Order: sequence, then structure tokens, then C-alpha cells
Amino acid sequence: MNALKKLIAPLGLLSILCAIPSMAQIANSVKFDAPSAFYAGNAKMPAGSYTVTQPDADTNLLLIESASGSHSVFVEYEVVSSNTPHAKSDVTFNRYGNVEFLSAIWVDGRKSEMQILPSKLEQNTAKAAAAEKHSLSARSAGQP
Repeated sequence: MNALKKLIAPLGLLSILCAIPSMAQIANSVKFDAPSAFYAGNAKMPAGSYTVTQPDADTNLLLIESASGSHSVFVEYEVVSSNTPHAKSDVTFNRYGNVEFLSAIWVDGRKSEMQILPSKLEQNTAKAAAAEKHSLSARSAGQP
């Protein structure tokens, strides 16, 4: 019985430590509703609800995943700084004719945006038409 008590305390501490990284990931997610299909990187994503997370804080990769889990893609991004904090979370798209590409993600209160690196498909599409930018409201994790 004494050995069991000695084992329970370290296991409890270990389970708390394992939960901390997952809490940080949830706190850094952004959710948005796309009214039409769009490209994220080279993947065509259907209209619907999406969550954006950064699975590894040490890399510049974002995971874009549909609420149903049926569509997901990793995209590379670069950080672009601003002088003032962004007032609200939103996602920005580049529209070329009737084709849309995810372009950037802002998180409310931050002074930088995560700018999605354009895929070869977007680069080729941009040669034929000028980009028209537009944004959709998004929600940071923990917000209604």
C-alpha cells in the first residue's frame, strides 16, 4: 500500500505536466467560418468551419482543420510585425477571379500577423489576375 502511494504522486504530477502543452495549443487556436471553398497551401478546402492551430511552437507551421476533421492541411507562414495590436481576430484571403487562397491570420491583441506563404498554385494564379483581399471575422480560443 505504501508503494502505491509513492507511485500515485509522481503519476499525478506527470499527468498535469502532460496537460500543460495541450492547454497552450488550445489557447493559440483561431476558429473561422468559410462561406465558400478556398485553398490553404495546395489543398482545396470546402466551405465550412475551421480551426487553425500551431502544433509546434518551434516551427512556422499551422494546421488548418475542418470542424468535422475530414479536411486538414499544414501550411507555412512568416511573421509580419505591426506597430499597433490588432483589434480583433480575423483571417484574410486573396481572391483571384472566383478562386480564393488563405493569405493571413491575425489574433486579437497581437502586433503581428501570420502571413501564409503562397503556394506554387497561388503564384501561377497571381500571374493571370490581380489579388483582391478580403477578411472574415475569426474567434480566438476561449471566446464565444
